[in-house]
Amino acid sequence: MPIFPVALRPFAFAASVVLLGGCASLSQDGGFSSVQSLVKERSGQDLKWVKSEDDAASVAETIAPLLAKPLSVDDAVKIALLNNKGLQASYGELGIAEADLVQAGRLANPSFSFGRLRRGDDIEIDRSLMLPVMSLLTMPLASKIERRRFEQAQFRAAGDALAVADETRHTYFSAVAAQQTVKYMEQVKVSAEAGAELARKMAAVGNWSKLEQAREQSFYADATVQLARAAQAQLAEREKLTRLLGLWGRQTAFQLPERLPDLPVTPQDIGDAEAQAMQNRLDIMMARRELSGLAGSLGLTKATRFINILDVGLMHNNYNQSPSRENGYSIQLEIPLFDWGSARVAKAETLYMQAVNRSAQLAVNARSEVREAYAGYRSSYDIARHYRDEIVPLKKRISDEQMLRYNGMLIGVFTLLADARAQATSVNGAIEALRDFWIADSALRMAQTGRSSAAAGSKPGASIAMAAD
Repeated sequence: MPIFPVALRPFAFAASVVLLGGCASLSQDGGFSSVQSLVKERSGQDLKWVKSEDDAASVAETIAPLLAKPLSVDDAVKIALLNNKGLQASYGELGIAEADLVQAGRLANPSFSFGRLRRGDDIEIDRSLMLPVMSLLTMPLASKIERRRFEQAQFRAAGDALAVADETRHTYFSAVAAQQTVKYMEQVKVSAEAGAELARKMAAVGNWSKLEQAREQSFYADATVQLARAAQAQLAEREKLTRLLGLWGRQTAFQLPERLPDLPVTPQDIGDAEAQAMQNRLDIMMARRELSGLAGSLGLTKATRFINILDVGLMHNNYNQSPSRENGYSIQLEIPLFDWGSARVAKAETLYMQAVNRSAQLAVNARSEVREAYAGYRSSYDIARHYRDEIVPLKKRISDEQMLRYNGMLIGVFTLLADARAQATSVNGAIEALRDFWIADSALRMAQTGRSSAAAGSKPGASIAMAAD
């Protein structure tokens, strides 16, 4: 039996065509192009969402020549952004958010009911088609909310990418510094071993006391332990970098430069960094979207506080298969007898004020983080420059003077070795100071354009979802 009366069939067909044609559809890239733009502006690096074997092959082809030579920090960041599997997994949130957005732009399916009742020889058949009118009326607001959620998902994906880039830079500099320390500690160990062997021989012929021999042996033992610890630190930093780069198998045999990059001639002047951070930081931009989304959620809650269910439908009744038919319509409306929606509105308003205060605190934290990061950057630059221009050259001059005295037989070999120990300490300090500067440089970039570690662990969109329920 037909559901619609004959007179209404053309209208029903036209309406169904309009509704189906107006349904939102999924995009080609899932909104990934916006994520690429955000990351490109802030890091200068490209992203790729690996969705197929061809994409994976393209990434492998891109990173292969980079792994064939000693990695620079930019090459390491490029590989991590393309090949980090955890980052690739985070892009899936884009697809989920876009699916919710598309779903919000589609009208809920109508409901159809069919009934057949037999009373003796009489048969009564009831059919009805219910259309979700309330869903249609609130669809614009719901779509706006899901649009903001989708934008937040894009910001989160870009923030995850910048966080991976920042962590890769940190780990890269730590790995290079650890490798440089190991090579230097190997030289210190060789020197200590030579001193211990010489002390042993001199003590054997009676030209050296047992106490002095024990001191040289102790220095050699300490140098051996320090080398082992440096080697373990190098392994740990290299493996951490390997995980960030997403490498495995033969790819893990990548090479690092022998030493850290040189200190810049002058430190950078960031100008009004706080104002720039307010415009460029992703967590600030996400907070703005959160406030907009919660405002929209509050409006939707107020609009539906009394009318939660409003369905309009067509009814058709055929009694005992008689030629006479009964047509009409029905409206289903929820009566606000017990729940007037005040609790839902109060919840949405509280969530909104909560987001306002969180955003204000986030702005305060962001400004403070920028100031702290720049202070750390300048301090680490001054320390590294002091090591480069003062401490290390001074230790070298002392070593040269000691060598002249040794050549003139004014001092012994063990005095020369003792001076070498002091010089080893200053060189290790210079390596650590230079490493700390480059890490501070990366932290300053992140403070200006990315998001704090606390913000990275939060999901502002969660409160919007609670308000929109």
